[in-house]
Amino acid sequence: MAKRSIRKNSFKGGRTKKKKDKKKNSFKNKRKVKFAMGISKKRYKELLEKKNTKKRMKKKEKEQLKRALSYSYCKCISSFKRKGDKKGYGICMNSVYKNRKIDPPFAMSLNCKNIFKK
Repeated sequence: MAKRSIRKNSFKGGRTKKKKDKKKNSFKNKRKVKFAMGISKKRYKELLEKKNTKKRMKKKEKEQLKRALSYSYCKCISSFKRKGDKKGYGICMNSVYKNRKIDPPFAMSLNCKNIFKK
């Protein structure tokens, strides 16, 4: 009987795929958005009412409310900056977030420059 030789690591055909290198995103900051509330005043009041009564909110509604609150806060701060008053941060924080019993985001006043284009 003839012995058959067995090849190690034999390739049986077929096509192999090359692994693609994933590019890392070099941009650390998010894209700036237009300086606008994005929703109507009526819709804004509805969302605030929903938040205050602790009704279930959809993800889209939460994002809309977050954007509208940050817009109103940044607008308030910019009006104080134009007047040259430095006490505006506390006043705006109270009027927009604290009086409505909403937890303010961390360092929101610093984010105004990064988020919105003016």
